Amino acid sequence: MERKKPNLLPRVILMKKKHYALLHETVFRNRTDKDMTLDEVFLRIVGFMKSDARSSYQLVIGTDAQVHAGHTKFITSIVIFRPGRGAWFCYRQVILPREIYSIQEKLTLETTFSQEIAAFFDAAKLSELEDILLPHVYQGAELSMYIDIDAGTDERRNQTAAFVSEMVGRVEAMGVSARVKPEAIVASSVSNRFTKTPHRGTCVNQSG
Repeated sequence: MERKKPNLLPRVILMKKKHYALLHETVFRNRTDKDMTLDEVFLRIVGFMKSDARSSYQLVIGTDAQVHAGHTKFITSIVIFRPGRGAWFCYRQVILPREIYSIQEKLTLETTFSQEIAAFFDAAKLSELEDILLPHVYQGAELSMYIDIDAGTDERRNQTAAFVSEMVGRVEAMGVSARVKPEAIVASSVSNRFTKTPHRGTCVNQSG
């Protein structure tokens, strides 16, 4: 009898790609607090500013994104800076159940999610924050607000450079100042830190 030759072809193991549900959080968190509404975030900012009403402050919002297997994770951070004297921050996440590799689409969504949060800080909210500093304005107390855009203007170093003008125009159209790299540290550093790990939520089973 002829002996059968062993199958030397490597076994191919097909791994199913994970599928995630859309997640668009409306609450914020940090290392000490969870599930903060925007109203609660505002109260934390008020408390932080009242603790030192003689200082200069920067209220900054920025979003960064990272592509992971089966999803793209967006982190939007709110930071109230007291330059040289500390900061308070919180963040929320948006999980889109697809891998976004288009630089233009990703940057557009990052800017959109930042604008969504910035819209909460309307003229009335900003006026309330400015009133905290008003008695000390002649001693240098002031408040500035920015949206940080995770893009740079140097075409040799940043693929995002082609879209900077459009994103800055969108932000400034809503009456908010925009910052880009290297000044955009909230998007490129704070939010970026929390995009590195993939989403740990429940996967969605897909048939077929």
